Order: sequence, then structure tokens, then C-alpha cells
Amino acid sequence: MEVSSRHHLRSDDVRELNENLDAILGVTLEADSYELVEFKDEARDVVLVDGEPLAAYFDGEPFLTVRGANEHPPERGVVTVDAGAVSFVSDGADVMRPGITAADDSIDEGDLVIIVEETHGKALAVGRALVDGAEMAGDSGKVVESLHHVGDELFAFDA
Repeated sequence: MEVSSRHHLRSDDVRELNENLDAILGVTLEADSYELVEFKDEARDVVLVDGEPLAAYFDGEPFLTVRGANEHPPERGVVTVDAGAVSFVSDGADVMRPGITAADDSIDEGDLVIIVEETHGKALAVGRALVDGAEMAGDSGKVVESLHHVGDELFAFDA
């Protein structure tokens, strides 16, 4: 991931980021410093919160990274997977219905979501819902497209 630019976010951009994260996930980031890192040839930008990559813009939408979700567990927008799905989701696989044990009913098709494992509630991935939350559990079919996961370049990014 080659950095094309870095700059501190203005206070109104920080406020907008936190308002969006609060509305979507029930999370507000408290920090002294917010720095936007833009990459060449990447569809997402990262926000360093006190130097840590805790938020990103996926297709222009602000959202937590996996690190951010583990440091600031979301109240909403969560899809929970069973132990059998953990290794697949951690490797970047899309989420399939049989692996889902729970999904937030407020999730709408097209929403960004956090995928967590059921035992400890740790975030494994960020994805885009392909169906509403109430329709996620079931016997077959892909329901969340993976966009960012544990171990990918964004997860490994070090400011």
C-alpha cells in the first residue's frame, strides 16, 4: 500500500466522522489526533486515530477497521459467525449463511458491517451486507462481501 498523501482532518471532518460512526455503529472515537492517509491504487483511505488505523473510508463511507472494531466494539451493525467460519472469514472469504449465528436486524442490504466471532466477540472482518440482517441466517448463500479482514494489508498497515 503506497501512500499518496497524509494530512490532519479538520474539526468539522472529525465531527462528521464521529457522527457517522455513532449513527451506524454506536461508536464515538475520542482522540487528540485524526490523520487521513490516502493510498495510490486503493479504493479506501485510512484515518489514523492517535496514530492507529482505527477507521477507514470504504467507497467513501466512514467505518471502523478491524482494529478499530476491536478497540471500540460496536453496538450495531454486527454479524456474528460460528467457530467453523472463523478461519475462512479471517482469510478474506465472503460470509455464507450457514456460518452465521446472529445478525443485527437493523442491517439493511448494502450496509457496511462488522463480522465478529461468537466465542469472544472479536472482530474478524469488515464487509458489505448483500441482504438485510433479518435474512442473514439460513442454510445457503453468500450474505456478506468481505472488504477488509484480519491479516490483510490494511490490518498490517503501520503508520
